[in-house]
Amino acid sequence: MTSEFRGSYTVAVTPFSEGGGSVDVPALERFIDWQLEVGVPGIIALGTTGEFPSVDDRERQVIVQTYVSHVAGRVPVLVGTMNAHTPRAVRYSQEAQDLGADGLMILPPYYYTPTDDEIVRYYEAIDAVVDIPVMLYNNPVTSNVDMSAELVGRLAREFESVQYIKESSQDLARVRDVVEAADGQISVYAGERVVDSYLLGAIGYVNPYGNYIPRASSRIFDYLEAGRVSAARSVQSIIDAIDGIIAEGHPTYGHQCYSKALAAVAGYPVGDVRPPLTTFDQLGDDGQQRVERIRMLMARLDALVDNFDSVS
Repeated sequence: MTSEFRGSYTVAVTPFSEGGGSVDVPALERFIDWQLEVGVPGIIALGTTGEFPSVDDRERQVIVQTYVSHVAGRVPVLVGTMNAHTPRAVRYSQEAQDLGADGLMILPPYYYTPTDDEIVRYYEAIDAVVDIPVMLYNNPVTSNVDMSAELVGRLAREFESVQYIKESSQDLARVRDVVEAADGQISVYAGERVVDSYLLGAIGYVNPYGNYIPRASSRIFDYLEAGRVSAARSVQSIIDAIDGIIAEGHPTYGHQCYSKALAAVAGYPVGDVRPPLTTFDQLGDDGQQRVERIRMLMARLDALVDNFDSVS
């Protein structure tokens, strides 16, 4: 599949068996079916929400093979292939391409706080072995690296594979800065604030909410493309309220834990997170209460999208 990536791509959880002992392939296949049934335009495996640091090499191959074979070309499948060790990131990238991935999403080398030249050499090594599109992933909150617009422009100009970026710096103006610095050679996917990012030039959204509200959180981009900015903002406001409940109710990065709990609420259980992340059970009554509050917002969101779609 070589068409342009565009729209709201679910950055998917990784289903695990009870206790996190193994990848739950049947649950993953049911989850993929759900995503396709509601019209999600693309899926990203093994991103931050997919708990990529906790998956071993054998499991990684099972996950990628399952996505590629079960999606069967109906939508693009991107795979996170980042690693702090360049040769390993290179190997993961080549393996994902060989297994049939349509694209890659790759953080710069995390933890080390690399220089620009070190980052360039990392992507250069990956570019040398792949010919599918690479989506840079700029997420300084988790990677300890913030790729400037100037660096992104340099990467886009020097490496043919670098065609997209997930921009999660929490600096909204960066969207426009990247578009300008790359001279049109890279397309921006929003990492947050999807409506405002679209208005500044983003063509897509890397979407963690697709794990439990895939229809609504993908429709938001459809509304934007149709010029229905007010409808998109109405959907975004409820998603923001959900995000606020998660952010105040989890000790660390809570999207994985709550995404899995809420996928089960939506009828698609995917197990729980692996250590060191706090599991949903460890949140106790507070977690249950927050999920109930979110459940009500999910119902409101379904009704809102039903209404918007009925008058489209």
